[in-house]
Amino acid sequence: MINTDDFVKRLQKVIDYYGESASSFAEKIGVQRSSISHILSGRNKPSLDFILKVLSAFPEVDLYWLFNGKGEFPSEGKVKQIDSDEKQEASPLLENNTFNKDLVENKKSIERIVIFYSDGTFKNFNN
Repeated sequence: MINTDDFVKRLQKVIDYYGESASSFAEKIGVQRSSISHILSGRNKPSLDFILKVLSAFPEVDLYWLFNGKGEFPSEGKVKQIDSDEKQEASPLLENNTFNKDLVENKKSIERIVIFYSDGTFKNFNN
């Protein structure tokens, strides 16, 4: 059974970590503002759908931590979502050059790159 008071504290920690207001947080996860308000006030308990939306929108949030407080937040094993204004970090494959070594040693070339966006659209880049 989930302890609602502790869940509310952890949810508030997530909202504060991302610098969101309750209404902007609700918009990002795709729920009504009143849903956030009711959960934060303790009036309602979070639904599974609500929790899954939080986890989907904020990948640094760990399910086990959000449910029962065990583990850590932000989760170091997950990658923070990157806004278009933020600088993107280099891929670990490029940092240690294994990707480039594979291209050189096997005389392979990149034919195309496809980027998929969370809204279902994509961009296709051909070489």
